[in-house]
Amino acid sequence: MAARRSLDEASLAGALKKLGARMDPIIGLMDQLQGAMFWIKDLKGRFCWVNTAAVLLRGLRSRADLLGRTDLDINAPARANQFRYDDLYVQAGNPIHGRIELLEINHVSQWFSTSKVPLFDGRGRVVGTAGLAIPVTRTDRKAGEGPVMADAIDFIDKHFHESIKNTVLARVCGMSLGNFQRQFRSTYHCSPHTYVRGLRVRLSCQALVHTGHSLAMIAEEHGFSDQSHFTKEFRRMMKETPRAYRQRLRK
Repeated sequence: MAARRSLDEASLAGALKKLGARMDPIIGLMDQLQGAMFWIKDLKGRFCWVNTAAVLLRGLRSRADLLGRTDLDINAPARANQFRYDDLYVQAGNPIHGRIELLEINHVSQWFSTSKVPLFDGRGRVVGTAGLAIPVTRTDRKAGEGPVMADAIDFIDKHFHESIKNTVLARVCGMSLGNFQRQFRSTYHCSPHTYVRGLRVRLSCQALVHTGHSLAMIAEEHGFSDQSHFTKEFRRMMKETPRAYRQRLRK
């Protein structure tokens, strides 16, 4: 399947090159999709382009209301964290195709089939990601898709600052521990523990930049055992200390 996909992508690129055609008119066609959201992000997860459907479904006035923003600016924290994990997974060269998921769009929950791919420059380096979310009906979904993991994400969203055991998440989803762990990793490409740890770090970034709280207070508010633990986890994910991050973003 991967080889066939590579051939298909190479054929598209080859056809455009042979014709001497530019890619932007094809991207522009995405504006004609009704109800299907298309977007392009840079490596930091900032929206570089979105189609009209993405603007309308979110109840925004124009494309400019999304450009330059990240998922954390427009989604609930746990959902935004999920999308950021997806971005990093795709940036590593792993496309996501046809994943059924429940998204909250303009305060209304709706099912979508989501696909995401890495974007490469002329030298073959990943420079961003592109995604397409197509609405699906209940009958389009396979049995067991979506709702159980949505329950876990909703629970994490409300309790991320507390100690969360996998047994509790499994019970919330009505699943055995082993089945839950397998499905969670298959859906989000990481363990529940790693997911929660990443969510805490990403949410702490907001507090570092937009509040004057001490590092110790931010650590406590975001579920870290102490400031040392917070610094260690933050450095592991962000490649710099919380203090350095705060100073850099406040310049």
